[in-house]
Amino acid sequence: MKILYLECNMGVAGDMLMAALYELLSPAGQSSFLATMNQLFPGVEVRPRQAVTCGITGTHMDVTVRGEPEHSHDVALSHHQDAVHAPVHEMSHDEAHHGHEHGHAHSHHHTTMADVTAIVDALALPLEVRAAASAVYGRIAQAESKAHGVPVEQVHFHEVGALDAVTDVTGVCLAIHMLRPDRISASPIHLGSGQVCCAHGVMPVPAPATARLLEGVPCYTGDIRGELCTPTGAALVSQFAGAFGPMPVMTLEKTGYGVGAKEFPAANCVRAFLGEVGDPQQAEIVELCCHIDDMTAEALAFAGEQLLDQGALDVSSIPLTMKKGRAGIAFTVLCRPRDEERLAQAMLRQTSTNGVRSRCCRKYILSPSIRTVDTAYGPVRLKCASGEGVYREKPEYEDVAAAARRAGLPFQQVWEDVLTTTKEDRYE
Repeated sequence: MKILYLECNMGVAGDMLMAALYELLSPAGQSSFLATMNQLFPGVEVRPRQAVTCGITGTHMDVTVRGEPEHSHDVALSHHQDAVHAPVHEMSHDEAHHGHEHGHAHSHHHTTMADVTAIVDALALPLEVRAAASAVYGRIAQAESKAHGVPVEQVHFHEVGALDAVTDVTGVCLAIHMLRPDRISASPIHLGSGQVCCAHGVMPVPAPATARLLEGVPCYTGDIRGELCTPTGAALVSQFAGAFGPMPVMTLEKTGYGVGAKEFPAANCVRAFLGEVGDPQQAEIVELCCHIDDMTAEALAFAGEQLLDQGALDVSSIPLTMKKGRAGIAFTVLCRPRDEERLAQAMLRQTSTNGVRSRCCRKYILSPSIRTVDTAYGPVRLKCASGEGVYREKPEYEDVAAAARRAGLPFQQVWEDVLTTTKEDRYE
């Protein structure tokens, strides 16, 4: 099971988390990530650069909006209409952490949660990424609403602050989508100490919205003065982390360092660890099921496609006889435990059912891997599984289908030729 572990010993902020996850991607993945991020918002550019903190080399993400350096991501959370005219140029949550300073005046145009949702929904990104980004922003808006005693509809974001915050949030959601971990966990979060200046005046650390976002999350203060955990960072970690505690025993594959700009006595970075954890022969999975007797085959197939696009591991349909002898379908979706609630809600939207049953299962699995063989049709990937004295492999469908199209041959003929090559390759 692939696990992503986030070490937040120096707190967490959106750009630091994005940089740490970026380092976990392959070189090709990093290029794809940057190409995607830099075509999302006109005038917004994301550039990684090497940075050093306490002798540790990592990555710092520079985000520019219309050619200007990144402002604070939580900069101008203006919580009600009267705050639109607040002096939003003062030091804000993320600036206290990252050391950003800016002496120019801000535009006073503000955006609502509905505006941010519309921005995210319009992005050229997979639905799963957009849904996660909207959920993170929803957490922030709810926390600000509760902290300041105003309706969510009256929580306003500064225009520039919203752009770089959306960039950070979207970048983290996209990187996690690309890494595809089976489970995400995190360390208890270091909050810092003291006070921080923002548009509303001087606030204690953690800021009220941050404290709201971290309810139910293990966290602590320390001797380091300043705000180490920002609202954006808190929202991201609370959205994705399914557990908090020490790093589990894992076979470590890669480590990423996301470096902040401000100097502290300790290394100012978020570390992200990617590896295999626990017994690879066991895993947990959630089974979501409903019975349907009033949808066409086409509509049900479309619902299955939508659920797979949103992160379902598998979708299946089995004919059954329902009450009063009506023919129906048992529609079943398999997903990761952390995706249970989101995909159950998606099933309610995409199908005609009025209820979804949920069951947590333990499954025994063979350890998966992929190898590539050279064939007469070019390189073809093989999906392999091993363990308990068992080894099996089969060609990847997409590779065989592509080869059959190129060669103008039937799929089955290419499949059998690849299997023959595979056997010869194993015994050479």
